[in-house]
Amino acid sequence: MKARKERNLIDQQEHRRIKLVTEYRGTRYAGWQYQDNAPTVQAALEKALSELLKRPVKLIGCSRTDAGVHALNHVSHFNGACPVPLDKLPLALIPFLPADIAVKEAQEVDEDFHARFSAKGKSYFYQIWNMPYRSALLSPYSYHEPRHLDLEAMKEACPYVIGTHDLAGCMATGSQAKTTVRTIYDLHIEIPQDGLIQIRIHGDAFLYNMVRIIAGTLLYVGLGKIEVFEIEAIIASKDRKKAGKTLEAKGLFLERVYY
Repeated sequence: MKARKERNLIDQQEHRRIKLVTEYRGTRYAGWQYQDNAPTVQAALEKALSELLKRPVKLIGCSRTDAGVHALNHVSHFNGACPVPLDKLPLALIPFLPADIAVKEAQEVDEDFHARFSAKGKSYFYQIWNMPYRSALLSPYSYHEPRHLDLEAMKEACPYVIGTHDLAGCMATGSQAKTTVRTIYDLHIEIPQDGLIQIRIHGDAFLYNMVRIIAGTLLYVGLGKIEVFEIEAIIASKDRKKAGKTLEAKGLFLERVYY
């Protein structure tokens, strides 16, 4: 009887699914997803977990995030035994992780939970530093635009993007998306401090470089290169050349994943 209980306990441990919420600075990584010849967040986190748990660990992530993109609450999961109490796992991982990656939360989830396919939406924000001088502190986490931006025009342009659209014109080449139709639930601008502009967006899913292109298009509105009333026609055209430029990866943050 005792041996049977022990076997059942082992079986339960081996069939566990653990969800992780991770924060990282993407500056020195070639994105989340594992690559053979470049450092990635997934590779660093899998290595840390494998060393701590003394077994191979394979992670499934909610999204890839491109090279240089940061995350506040990236979600991933792995399967199998975890002898470390989950409330202690973030602390236990600190010695095994580089300083630019931090696991914030670990919890057991149902076997049918999937970090990528269970996601209902994501929110991002893009930061623009709009001062004539470069910020020594914010430079690694924002795009620097020294010229004056018309914030009111940028705000007026946001509602044209909200809704369900074919956003092929806001996608970089190289995407493998089956459809370019996406729903944007919210797009607005916040000013958390003087000179810092945050373009905040929430949608069901995002195309390759989509947020950075939308941010670049709003930047062009702020500079007067694109008029507010042109946004609707730019989206309808599905022509990438008519939208704004793709802003640098360093200003982009994955903020939240919705399930």
